[in-house]
Amino acid sequence: MSLSIVQVDAFASSPFTGNPAAVCLLPAPRDERWMQLVAREMNLSETAFLVRRDSGDGFDLRWFTPLVEVPLCGHATLASAYVLWEDHHLAPQSPAHFHTRRGLLTARRDGEWIELDFPADALTPVTVPEALVSALGAPVVAVCRNGRGFVAELEDEATVRSLTPDLAAIARLPVHGVVVTARATTAPYDFVVRNFLPGAGIPEDPVTGAAQCSLAPYWSERLGKTEFLAFQASARGGELRSRLDGDHVRISGRACIVMRGTLLT
Repeated sequence: MSLSIVQVDAFASSPFTGNPAAVCLLPAPRDERWMQLVAREMNLSETAFLVRRDSGDGFDLRWFTPLVEVPLCGHATLASAYVLWEDHHLAPQSPAHFHTRRGLLTARRDGEWIELDFPADALTPVTVPEALVSALGAPVVAVCRNGRGFVAELEDEATVRSLTPDLAAIARLPVHGVVVTARATTAPYDFVVRNFLPGAGIPEDPVTGAAQCSLAPYWSERLGKTEFLAFQASARGGELRSRLDGDHVRISGRACIVMRGTLLT
């Protein structure tokens, strides 16, 4: 059996920026071990697997890093929607409906941007852990926990951009990952962000859509607004729009296809 697989740069306005994701549309479900092996072979932060539902109400969607399955992924969801439209599995203006372990997620086109509808994270402020400060190697202004890890505000944009954390120490923390953020001083952005996930096999995620589920509520409280333009300051870099809408976050980005291939097994 041969299957097509498409590599998409998500949250990217041009190739070789943003966050690459592989998207594989399956004719029928495959077992977890096979999907994990494919994700390891692709060696990207996430590989998305889609199966059209018999009921016709969208697609089942799962995401795998090279090491583990993850419960939520923004950039690979955006990439999946883009492939469905570009390869005519969906009409250009039809919304994409994804059934996931986090419930129903949707995507729609807004010009060259794609808007995702994701659940907002509940944030719990915590005392700044000394182990986190040591792992980051930088002062921490405040820390919250969501269902996946720490969200740490640092002193300023320059500190976020220049950060060289101890990834082995981050992997030992009792969390899935660490998002660091600061108010932006570079126009037109509201805040900057980076995301470290070494325990999931991703030393630094290039651009993280799901992080906006925490960052939009976090910065809404601090900046007194609900719409944001953020920059993820990884080596590849990427722009994200987000809008806090009640208990949801609307996350927007652009995408481009950079590679097509065929899985032979």
